[in-house]
Amino acid sequence: MRKLSEKIVIVTPALADANNGNWQTAWRWQRFLAPLYPTRLVKTWPDAEADSDTLMIALHARRSAESIAAWHARHGSERLALVLTGTDLYRDIQTDAAAQRSLALAGQLVVLQGLGARMLPAAYHAKTRTIYQSATARKALTKSPQRLRALMVGHLREEKSPETLFAAARLLAGRKDIFIDHIGAPLDPALAQAAQATMAACPNYRWLGGRPHEETRRRIQRAHLLIHPSRMEGGAHVIIEAALSGTPVLASRIDGNVGMLGDDYAGYFDWNDATGLAALLGQCRDPQSGLLTRLARQTAARATLFAPATESAAVRQLALSLSASMVLRPYRPER
Repeated sequence: MRKLSEKIVIVTPALADANNGNWQTAWRWQRFLAPLYPTRLVKTWPDAEADSDTLMIALHARRSAESIAAWHARHGSERLALVLTGTDLYRDIQTDAAAQRSLALAGQLVVLQGLGARMLPAAYHAKTRTIYQSATARKALTKSPQRLRALMVGHLREEKSPETLFAAARLLAGRKDIFIDHIGAPLDPALAQAAQATMAACPNYRWLGGRPHEETRRRIQRAHLLIHPSRMEGGAHVIIEAALSGTPVLASRIDGNVGMLGDDYAGYFDWNDATGLAALLGQCRDPQSGLLTRLARQTAARATLFAPATESAAVRQLALSLSASMVLRPYRPER
């Protein structure tokens, strides 16, 4: 495959040591683009290699705002794309001036789930596209009928709403047939203390702390259910990994989750509703309800959206559209 002359820089506030959704997206897009374009990842731009860059894709409107403004000052909007995260869509662009300016400066906007665009001002819809993220598919495993094993994957921070999981675990503390594991780094010390207190009170809940990505994927693959109780999401990669492992999801009814799983998905509970989550877990444990089978069927139907080939084609099309836009303006330093 012939490499094109343009060089792409991907700005991501999180690099490999963070091992979060932003990093996973940036790393995957670099791999998709590398056969066509020399592509590098940076935390901020410009840097020592900035003069060679001809296209920019930036993740996060607020946290990459300075890099976006610096690019625009040199090159304008045409070869600049901004990928919007959950905190962008559902918090920062409502009130943060730097995030709002990033929306205006970018030539193209990208949202990562089907309902993301409706959070943007109507004036920006024409320059917005949806790209679903992807993961490698894994074989769906046969799960034990003796107990239900559920897994939450989410760092201990406010946006992921781990308190909902803690409360649901306490409601189910007397159940010896429902087990809940929780993977996530202790980003908020108060939430880490709450997780430890929940473990002490609930024998069927385990907080496992942060875990390597490969181990996390194996645990998703072995679980009967993934629990995703977030208050805001731009398009959770862990939902994709569950769908492509044959593991159904119980998720909070927020746009970021509905945009991934669809309006008619049967596994939603209201955000912050621990009683609703506990009830769904109980129904999934009851084979007479048929809910677990229904969720597995619905999740499998959505999995086709998350194929690597589909995401790769969409990311390359984004880059080609940036490449075809207006020729770079010459850089004129401010006087």
